[in-house]
Amino acid sequence: MKKIYLLVFVIFTLFSVNKVSAQEPYLAEIKMFAGTFAPNGWFKCEGQLLPISQYSALFSLLGTTYGGDGVQTFALPDFRGRVPMHTGNGPGLSPRTLGEMGGQENTTLSVSNLPPHNHTLNGSTSAGNSSNPTGNVLAETSALDKEYNSSTPNAVMNNQAIGVTGSGIPINNVQPFNTVTFIIAYQGIYPSQP
Repeated sequence: MKKIYLLVFVIFTLFSVNKVSAQEPYLAEIKMFAGTFAPNGWFKCEGQLLPISQYSALFSLLGTTYGGDGVQTFALPDFRGRVPMHTGNGPGLSPRTLGEMGGQENTTLSVSNLPPHNHTLNGSTSAGNSSNPTGNVLAETSALDKEYNSSTPNAVMNNQAIGVTGSGIPINNVQPFNTVTFIIAYQGIYPSQP
């Protein structure tokens, strides 16, 4: 009796392994692959143009979503230096459409991008040597001098009075990453719609 159970188990195991290894991908299925090449039946997702006449089934699924003229050519998705994002939107998220590309690796902040903040007003502890604030900084005054005024400012002081900083160099906007190869099946089972 044990031999029969063992035989059934071995047959079932062999049948299951063969079934798993023979599983075909869906046409246009995208996978991550740790290799440096695309296996047979797959292309790398590098935005390349393909002839519609040679890959008509794949074109029927992708169309010109990722590029191409739709007459002679269509393009594959391009994942070089990009991360995938699901279509649609969620609570508090922007809507995304299939094939949409966005983002940038570097960005330069401008004053309009910065949050409201304060800067230190600098001055000099040396005695004042000018009565004109234009191009000058605040200075030490004698006890009877009036060093403050409540009227609207009407002169630009030397930029060192506040202190200039920054050089306008773009900041890196890339999240931590680990590179893999994205591949798309050009051979496989044509997916049926529900």
